[in-house]
Formats: sequence, structure tokens, C-alpha cells
Amino acid sequence: MSQAVQFPPDDGDLSQHLPTEVRCIGVISGKGGVGKSVVTALLATAFASNGDAVGILDADLTGPSIPRMFGLRRASQTQDHSEKITPARTGRYGIRVMSLNLLVDNEDDPVIWRGPLISKTVEQFVTDVDWGDIRYLFVDLPPGTSDVPLTVMQRLPLDGVIVVSSPQDLVAMIVRKAVKMAGMLHVPVLGLVENMTHIICPQCGERIAAFGRDAYSAGTQNLRSLARLPVDPELATLCDSGRIETHTGNPFGEVVPVLTALLNKPGALDA
Repeated sequence: MSQAVQFPPDDGDLSQHLPTEVRCIGVISGKGGVGKSVVTALLATAFASNGDAVGILDADLTGPSIPRMFGLRRASQTQDHSEKITPARTGRYGIRVMSLNLLVDNEDDPVIWRGPLISKTVEQFVTDVDWGDIRYLFVDLPPGTSDVPLTVMQRLPLDGVIVVSSPQDLVAMIVRKAVKMAGMLHVPVLGLVENMTHIICPQCGERIAAFGRDAYSAGTQNLRSLARLPVDPELATLCDSGRIETHTGNPFGEVVPVLTALLNKPGALDA
């Protein structure tokens, strides 16, 4: 017998700690290993290259990878308890980045914390960080549907979430949980990014389905298809070397106007 889902009460939203006109976009998957952080970094870079002031809140505290992709090492520490932390800034577009890996001495040190402490730290990445005059804030969420995604969806002024998946039935089943969670918390789903859908043979140009199929079928889930990304060895190399901003084939360049319209036109998300 089905029962009504009960969510723990939230402690109020955190919108007063962010710029008034900021648009907050969560990037979710439900499933780990589908390239959610890469999608977050590429989206932020696409918006920043369009002239927008952009920030990334790395909410994946136990698996933070955003700083490495941008070649960042440290954020500016507070001088006393009355000052906020200044996010690190990327070299090419000045994207503001806040991640736990920017506050530790060794990026390889594990975060062995229980859920409440992790959720509180994510909240402090809003309340104790000076985000400046950013127009768009991308929030890289950890896999799953528990503490941190719940905290972000309940307390941050999210304008919507972008779902990342790969073309496998097992992944799709888990991703649907995250989509349903967003619906239960009344957070709009802006669209779907299908990652690692295919490989382009470097010799003959043949398109090869990486997982035996080449689509997640966004239409069956009533989701907008924002992009379908191939396995890209060059992009992987740029991420490993901290040079993702130099990627010349950013697939989200054409998506920026679509998302901008959805986020800034009244009633667009209701269509």
C-alpha cells in the first residue's frame, strides 16, 4: 500500500544571502559516474563565455571534482569571524567557485562526515561566501536523493534543475528517482543532458553507441532534451589538466539561449 511521502521540515530559504537577481540551477543525476560535474563545468563556462557573471557551488562534498577541472587550488580564507570567504576565480572567465577541496590542505583527503554536517556545510557555502554580483549560480549536487539534494531543493532558491543521464536502463531507473524528487519538491526540471551516448571513431568517423543504445528517450519522461554528448577523450584530458575553460567545442553554447529564456521569461517553465 502506497503512503504519502513525508519530508523533514526545512529551516527557511537562504535567498537573502545571494544576489537579488541571481538564477540558481541545480545539476542532478541520482546516479554517480554519469558526468554530472563535467556538465556543470561546461554549462558554467558556456554562460560565462556569453558575458554573464557565473558561480559554481560544488555541493558534492565527498567527491568534489570541480576545482581540479578548472586548475584551482585554494579559496581566500576569512581574516576574522566577521568576514566571508571569497570564492576562487577561474583564469579565463573569472567563474567564482566554492568547493570543500579549496579549503583543505590536501585534495586527496577524504571527507568522513555524517549527513547533517555535510548539509550544514553546503548551507554555509551560501551564507558564509561572498558570491558578489553573479547572475547565474550552478549547484553541482551529489548522487542520490537524501541529505544534500534535499537541503538544496528545500533551502536554496532553485529556479530549476538539469538532469544528467547516460543511455542505460539501469541508470535511467535511478535518474527517474531524482526527477520524481524534484517534482515532489516543486522544483522545475529544465531539461535532460544525455552523456556518453556515443563514440566517434577517429579513423572513419563512424558513430558507435557506447552502451549499446544511443538514447535515453527524453520524450517518454516528458523532459526537454538539451544535449546529447559523446565520449570525448580530448575533453577528459582538459579536465584532468585543469583546462576545461579552453575547450573549443563546448556543446552548451547553443543551449544558453534556451535556458536563458526558460529562466528569465515569466511563465516559460509552465509551458
